[in-house]
Amino acid sequence: MPDISSIAAPLSIYTGHTRHTRYVPFEQSFAYRLFLLDIDIDRLEAAGALSQVFSVDAPNLFSFYRRDHGPRKDTPLRTWAEDMFQSANIDLEGGPIRLVTMPRHLFYKFAPISLWFGHGPDGDVRGIIYEVNNTFGDTHAYVATAGTGTSKHEADKRLYVSPFFDVTGRYRFTLKPRGDGLGLVIDNMVDGARTHMASLKAKRSEATTSTFLKAALAYPLSSHGITFAIHWEALKLWLKGAGYRSRPEPSAETSTHALPQSK
Repeated sequence: MPDISSIAAPLSIYTGHTRHTRYVPFEQSFAYRLFLLDIDIDRLEAAGALSQVFSVDAPNLFSFYRRDHGPRKDTPLRTWAEDMFQSANIDLEGGPIRLVTMPRHLFYKFAPISLWFGHGPDGDVRGIIYEVNNTFGDTHAYVATAGTGTSKHEADKRLYVSPFFDVTGRYRFTLKPRGDGLGLVIDNMVDGARTHMASLKAKRSEATTSTFLKAALAYPLSSHGITFAIHWEALKLWLKGAGYRSRPEPSAETSTHALPQSK
């Protein structure tokens, strides 16, 4: 059974870090700290009432906007999420859906990945949506069946995420049990070799004004800093001689079913 406290509150916070490592044609790594929201998409009003420095669909020190996710509209998110889950034959039977993502901070947001956890009525995790975004405004959703233990999935890479990688190979997702902690590893595999790895590790805490203010001090630039780090690392790759790949036309397909990892 999951840690029920992790889904009882309309909003929780995760703090941690992420690391990216490129393996070809040379190795290069960088890491940065993360501040994430874990929000119940059916209880946005209650989430917005938890702190004076956090708002839903309104500007504040930290904010959550529905239009930053899913259909990218100011409409209920559940319809989009349920359609995604049902397309992969995942029936939540009306259970909660929680979205783990970066907040808007100082009116700006960029989240390389957001995680949609679909729960059954008993609280067990039944499905996951890996919502991957790039800095060009494109997005793609990888949808998979998940459980309360470690879940491993794989799917063809469908989104251009870096000018230094082709849209080739397969993603291998390893999602660790959620509750007081959250862990995720994404390997980009090409012809059986790992070309890139991204990992995320974070710890959950209660969403209060105090924790938001502490986050504002600990992560003063938040999304701004992550966007800067991405472009700074891209510049270093270019100076090292990494080949540049032009952005292709985005795929008309906006979602992909991820399957259990093959042995």
